[in-house]
Amino acid sequence: MKYLPLNPEIFIQNRKRFTARMEKNAIAIFNSNDELPSNGDALYPFKQNSDLYWLTGIEQEDSMLILFPGNPDKKYREVLVLVRPNELKEKWDGHRLRAREAEAISGISTILWLDALDGLLQPWIHLSDIIYLNSNENDRKANLVPVRDYRYARQMRRRYPLHEYRRSARILKELRGIKTALEIEVMQEAIDITEKTFRRLLSFIRPGVMEYEIEAEIFHEFLRNRATGPAYGSIIASGDRARTLHYVSNNHECKDGELILMDFGAEYGGYCADLTRTVPVNGKFTKRQKEVYNACLHLHHYAASILKPGITMVDYTEKVGEEATKQFLKIGLLKKADVKNEDRENRAYRKYLYHGISHHLGVDVHDLGTRTEPIQAGMVFTIEPGIYIEEEQMGIRIENNFWVTKNGNKDLMKKIPVTTGEIEALMKK
Repeated sequence: MKYLPLNPEIFIQNRKRFTARMEKNAIAIFNSNDELPSNGDALYPFKQNSDLYWLTGIEQEDSMLILFPGNPDKKYREVLVLVRPNELKEKWDGHRLRAREAEAISGISTILWLDALDGLLQPWIHLSDIIYLNSNENDRKANLVPVRDYRYARQMRRRYPLHEYRRSARILKELRGIKTALEIEVMQEAIDITEKTFRRLLSFIRPGVMEYEIEAEIFHEFLRNRATGPAYGSIIASGDRARTLHYVSNNHECKDGELILMDFGAEYGGYCADLTRTVPVNGKFTKRQKEVYNACLHLHHYAASILKPGITMVDYTEKVGEEATKQFLKIGLLKKADVKNEDRENRAYRKYLYHGISHHLGVDVHDLGTRTEPIQAGMVFTIEPGIYIEEEQMGIRIENNFWVTKNGNKDLMKKIPVTTGEIEALMKK
């Protein structure tokens, strides 16, 4: 890992939160992700299962966590399972965690080797009545590959058909949505690295630069500040390409007079930042660009003013849509007749703002969290309104990350320049 060691209390607290929600006489088992082949004898870069990481802080492949709060032997109530280090294999693939190292990361004192697990696990299963197994219940998942969690669930059901089974994902969706203060500290590190990167870009962007050169600057600044790397594929979209929400080709020239929309964020300690800024390639907004930008910034501030505990995402989005309608009338994108005759299922403002305003953020960029229940204190959201105008070949989006508290919310990116004046002044330098 490139980042500095995290406080293991993060993961100790997370496990306590989970076990407090388990039913009596239950055992929970979590698996790491698979290593996936790409081509030839190569593998895709390994990415740990987010739930296992959230509970342990362990990034190593072929790892497991077993939680059995009712185990008669207290030593085995929390068990971390790792691959036994092999000196010959380490000559090829590098260092593998020793027990003491894993304990320092996770706060788990009982470490078992994977090749010795089966003889212990079966008696624990026999002592329990309920088995919690994990699965990916992110509402946006699109995975047709039978990954390890699902293969393991089938295997366990065949081996222990008379036990009761529960979905740990149902608990984790609620718990991971609420961030602890220790988690926020790590997210703030990711955000601070992202801020440094944005400030670097403001002195680098100029007419003639290529989008991929900007992406290279982002990656360079991330790594030199101990980030793991980008939290997601960076979007560097100049000109009309800014209207493509997930544009990641990043292969065009940035031209004089255009705007460039940059959506990027660092990953640090397993937690993500997610920033979007739109700036003029030549360092100076035109009158029209500034007008549309300020309308978008108004929507951003309005959304922040109503993102509080108790509001639902449906009501929140509807209110921002109402405010967007007012702003779009003001800057000439909509006419009164457009609003009067709009389809309530496809509102007029949706022509220029066709995505959601916020999503959960944490270990995943689109993090776990409820969409139907009222927003709760502790949740972290992006706020990212956009205005996309096909006839003007212009796309603007402004995005910050907010931690919802019982008294409102805190802008974790408040130090990052956002006004047209701030951006122009820094680009002029």
